[in-house]
Formats: sequence, structure tokens, C-alpha cells
Amino acid sequence: MSTVIEQSVQARMVASAPRMETLPATLQYDRSDPFAVRMAFPAKATLEGTDVSWEFSRELLAAGVDGAAGVGDVRIRPYGYDRTVLEFHAFEGVAMVHVRTAELRLFLERAQELVPVGDEHRFLDLDRSLSDLFGDG
Repeated sequence: MSTVIEQSVQARMVASAPRMETLPATLQYDRSDPFAVRMAFPAKATLEGTDVSWEFSRELLAAGVDGAAGVGDVRIRPYGYDRTVLEFHAFEGVAMVHVRTAELRLFLERAQELVPVGDEHRFLDLDRSLSDLFGDG
């Protein structure tokens, strides 16, 4: 059984122009880091022209598809009946993307199959994490 889930999604970048640009993004969930979700954007979608990846909690994503969630660098909330807005706050500014809620729910279901909510602690490698922290690895 695979320990990593990757799912491509079509994100729509919110801009001041009336038409939102569609860009590919990838959601990733790794069983070895069971509390985290990553969302990666290709270089063409960023101001710097480099690939960008954001990491945030699976719990935040799950909460955000049903109601406003987050107060830090990543904020998520429903938008209309079939979209979810993800806001990424950085020193350079705020990036807002719309993603189909159904795609996010499918991703969360797949992650739930890999690591059920509440069982994340069973998949943590605390010895390796401590070793990495203290530079023993």
C-alpha cells in the first residue's frame, strides 16, 4: 500500500481581472507526516517564477471546506455551493485560489483511508524525529 497520496487539482487564481486564471496544483498527503497536507504550485503560477509549496494541517483543510478556518498564513473557507477558497499569506502578499470542493473532499477521503483521523499518532516516527531534531541522523 502506498504511503503517499498525490492528487492534481485545477486551482483558479483570484486576481483583480474579471477572469480567473486556471493553473495546475498538486495536493499531497504523506503517511509519515500524518498531520500535514502540502499544496504545490508550479513556477508559472508564482511571481518569483519558482515552484512553491505550502504546508498546513489536514484538520485545517477539513474544517475549511465546511466553514471558515485558519487565522495564520493559511486560511480556508467555502465559496458558493461548489468551491473552496484557500488564502496563502506571505510577506510578499496574499495569494487566493479557488478549488472545487468535491476535489478537496475526495483528497480528504483518500487521506482518511490511508490514516484515519485520530490515528495519526500511530504513524509518527518519534525516534527519527528526535534524531533529526538533535542532529543524530
